[in-house]
Amino acid sequence: MKFKINKIAVLGSGLMGSGIACHLAGAGFQVLLLDLAAEGQDKNQLVNTALNKSLTSKPSPIYLKHFVSRIKTGNFDENLKDIKDCDWIIEVIVEKLEIKRALFEKIEIYRKPGSLITSNTSGIPIHLLNKGRSSDFKAHFFGTHFFNPPRYLKLLEITPTSETNTEVIDFFMEFGKEYLGKQTVRCNDTPAFIANRIGVVSMSKIFELTEELGIRISDADKITGLAIGRPKSGTFRLMDFVGIDTASFVTSDLKKNCPNDQIVQRLRKLKSIDFLLQNKWIGNKSGKGFYEKSELKDHKGKPVFLALNLNTLEYEQEQKSTLESIAISKQIDDLPRRLKTLIKLNDPGAILLRKSLGFLFAYSSQCIPEITDSIYSIDHAMKNGYAWELGPFEYWDAIGFEEGLKLIEESGETPADWIQNMILKKNSCFYKIKDKQFYCYDLKMQEYGLVPGQQYEFRFSVFDDNPPVYANDEVKLHDIGDGVLCLEFKSKYNAIGEGILRGIQESIRIAEENNWNGLVIGNNANHFSVGANLMLVGMLAFQQEYEQLDQAVRLFQQTSMRCRYSSIPVVAATQGYVFGGAVELAMHCDAAICAAESYIGLVEVGVGIIPGGAGTKEFALRLSDEWKEGDVQIPQLISRFKTIATAAVSTSAYEAFDLGYLDKKRDEVCINGTKQIYLAKQKVLELAAHYVKPIPREDIMVLGQQGLAALYVAAHSLKLGGYASEHDIKIAKKIAYVLCGGDLSYAQLVNEQYLLDLEREAFMSLCTEPKTLERIQYMLENNKPLRN
Repeated sequence: MKFKINKIAVLGSGLMGSGIACHLAGAGFQVLLLDLAAEGQDKNQLVNTALNKSLTSKPSPIYLKHFVSRIKTGNFDENLKDIKDCDWIIEVIVEKLEIKRALFEKIEIYRKPGSLITSNTSGIPIHLLNKGRSSDFKAHFFGTHFFNPPRYLKLLEITPTSETNTEVIDFFMEFGKEYLGKQTVRCNDTPAFIANRIGVVSMSKIFELTEELGIRISDADKITGLAIGRPKSGTFRLMDFVGIDTASFVTSDLKKNCPNDQIVQRLRKLKSIDFLLQNKWIGNKSGKGFYEKSELKDHKGKPVFLALNLNTLEYEQEQKSTLESIAISKQIDDLPRRLKTLIKLNDPGAILLRKSLGFLFAYSSQCIPEITDSIYSIDHAMKNGYAWELGPFEYWDAIGFEEGLKLIEESGETPADWIQNMILKKNSCFYKIKDKQFYCYDLKMQEYGLVPGQQYEFRFSVFDDNPPVYANDEVKLHDIGDGVLCLEFKSKYNAIGEGILRGIQESIRIAEENNWNGLVIGNNANHFSVGANLMLVGMLAFQQEYEQLDQAVRLFQQTSMRCRYSSIPVVAATQGYVFGGAVELAMHCDAAICAAESYIGLVEVGVGIIPGGAGTKEFALRLSDEWKEGDVQIPQLISRFKTIATAAVSTSAYEAFDLGYLDKKRDEVCINGTKQIYLAKQKVLELAAHYVKPIPREDIMVLGQQGLAALYVAAHSLKLGGYASEHDIKIAKKIAYVLCGGDLSYAQLVNEQYLLDLEREAFMSLCTEPKTLERIQYMLENNKPLRN
């Protein structure tokens, strides 16, 4: 049985429906978005209003605004018949069983046999939804639970019924990963499926513990947030975001639908939650919940938030934490080492952590095999649905098996029986690494089995037991097979300093001299790189060590050019932040394979300088290649100039093409954010088959004074429009000077070194400016740009 999806119908245009439609359109599919017919002449007013509201929300629900042209809107009265042309129909309407069933009855009239039908329900049992439907409908029906916002949260829970064709599920598990960029997880048809079952119950326990221990909610959020590798929102802020009413409903629903789950039945509702619900203070959507934004401002001009005291039920101004556990958590970068340190402390924050982790370990173990058969499914669900850095069993492995058992005992819970079987068989971890692959404990087999889906992923933790090909303090060079090397950045935030630059040059030398096929530059961090090491630039500029600074800039330029003019292919694999110097390096590789969620931008203007690692030169070179005989050149020049002068950052890899950071002739976007290193390796092998070392360019057309005049006018228009300060204009003129090849009297051809020298001189001159030094200092102290 073969399945092919080209056109998708999304039924329901609310927050989730419109978000799902936008993500599907972003992934390249034709989408039919339908909702109830509106009264009056415009029957599509409801659906169009909902879609437009979604498109104006931030962050954007769609990779590129013009992808919305792939979405056609309509209404159930006039357009439900059009689902006959759709290969997949997903229902995203109100969470009421009878209303959903009524819609499915109508869908059956129009759908074509063999088309897939799914529900995005988050709580209604899937097997109740297909009652009364035909055998073909039931065979192709299952749950597809997206998480909000659909573009950004990677989890897609797939829930079949006993009547769903297994080939359908096998197809969709792979389809969701490869075509939608999701971490697909197969769930059993149980209340709240996997992520919300574990997430909501563990959050409820944290509420109880916070009240019992008398901890301020702001401290609880810190210790259950960034301190343990979870989002900054922690627990109470997350509740405000989700909606206290929504979370309370889910918890009540779990109690009703899980009568045999003793842990769920023991959960109690805090008096503070009853208080908030009675006052209709349900979180962000009501403007007030556990936190309230006050009219006060702090010393940095930021709004002051008030936090609810769980005992007095009064709002209090947040105070700086005095907990040792929170202070120490900020001093340890490595998460497993941080966790091991924190659970040894004895302040209330550490007790909260120990008891909540112990509870999490016990409950997660007891949910298997009810909600899923596999350990890794729970870990995948929590990491991709709740954005945890580690899943429950990965947390347990991080602190140690025996220590986890002690935490369970301290929490007053008991582990599942299968944990006792593990102990009897002398197994003391959930995951193992063997032959550079991850294995996970299999409850049925009572031995370790290969975690599926690894063939397209490179996770460098599997290389820890193997000596690298080369390493320094900031990089590791790995052999990733088939004669391909991969250079992994290891500095803080992957900031590019001397170690990384020399590491790149040394890696290329090793590849060239030892007959490797080529080099990938990539890593597993959330962000590829924040750019050049600003601390180093700032230190040299403040100390007026201009000769050393000049050497540092030359090293960066030389490294970029080494990537461009090596005798082996070099391919970058990016994700997350790709800022400043990281963009310059990627632009000089033979190709870049960028995860769709790559946010790419030359941001140097924000700290008072210009791109000095060959990035400004590269924009001039690409402009020259874009111009065709007879073209009006000035509009393209102004467009590229504004990209650098406004420090434009793409909101996706797709937008980076429009901004000039990526080139459609060589760069590619990967929607699956775990696959880019694999694809970069394949690109290296493709290029290596017939690779010829490029020749340095001597034919770059620059416009000289003619271009300068146009760009100076464009710069002043930015100032007049209130988009630029005096210092911004000074920086903009330096950018213009490089892009135009300097003050040449007529348009002419120049070489790359000529432009590199102009770029470096402009960079160095700006580093002597007091306002640039102010910007650098402000960024280092506040992690945001100064407008001066």
